[in-house]
Amino acid sequence: MKQLRNRVAVVTGAASGIGLALARRFAAEGMHIVLADVETEALAHATDLVRSDGARAIAVRTDVRELESVQDLAARSVDEFGAVHVLCNNAGVETGGSFLRIPAAAWQWVMDVNFYGVLHGCRVFLPILSEQPEAHIVNTASVAAFTSGTATMTPYCVSKAAILSLSESLAIELHNDGSSVGVSLLAPGPVKTRMPDAERNLPPGVTPAGEPHRTALMEALRAKALDVGLDPDEVASMTVDAVRNNDFYVLPHRDSALAGVRRRLQWMETGELPKPRTAGT
Repeated sequence: MKQLRNRVAVVTGAASGIGLALARRFAAEGMHIVLADVETEALAHATDLVRSDGARAIAVRTDVRELESVQDLAARSVDEFGAVHVLCNNAGVETGGSFLRIPAAAWQWVMDVNFYGVLHGCRVFLPILSEQPEAHIVNTASVAAFTSGTATMTPYCVSKAAILSLSESLAIELHNDGSSVGVSLLAPGPVKTRMPDAERNLPPGVTPAGEPHRTALMEALRAKALDVGLDPDEVASMTVDAVRNNDFYVLPHRDSALAGVRRRLQWMETGELPKPRTAGT
């Protein structure tokens, strides 16, 4: 996309972290913003911030697990602004534990938000985006998409790998069809966000694993993000550049992503199991 001013961006998971940074960065480009999130109070505050930046913005409480909720988000966006040009499927959660201690409901929650949230967004918004002369989808994954094996985070790694495959497949299909819609995959490593505290939004009936080594790993991940994590604004700037340049991979932690790919290739070539990863590496 070469023209962003007066275009419309929809961002899920927009109440905090990378999502809020994306909304504010697009606002700085003169775009109109639709902020979507499941946390009502935080979403209202985030929308006020974007409006204070001078942008036209609306808040739509959205549970990306539910197809009907995403359809309502699309309808509200078009009703308010008449079109959508950029979609950021950014909402994400994390919970886990030792493999056999992770309940089915926890798996369901992570896959519903992380994978099906992205899938719903792509399926619902693609016909709307395709009506524009230029448009773009950004799907947020993680370096975990390339680097499976982080202890206690198997559902998260699985969901992010699924987003990678979905996004690659969609990008190839749209390009081969001559579509006006581009696709980017955002795959960051440690960022100063609340992702290590994602269990604050666990649905009723799902409880944290509470295993000591899981707790220690989450504390290490939280500390690493605070110590060396990128600022969400930096990630948002990289993403806007990718939208403009129609770049597929947005790799704020490029070395980590490439190391993960090489690790997998070495495993394929040698048959030797790699060592487990620690949180944040």
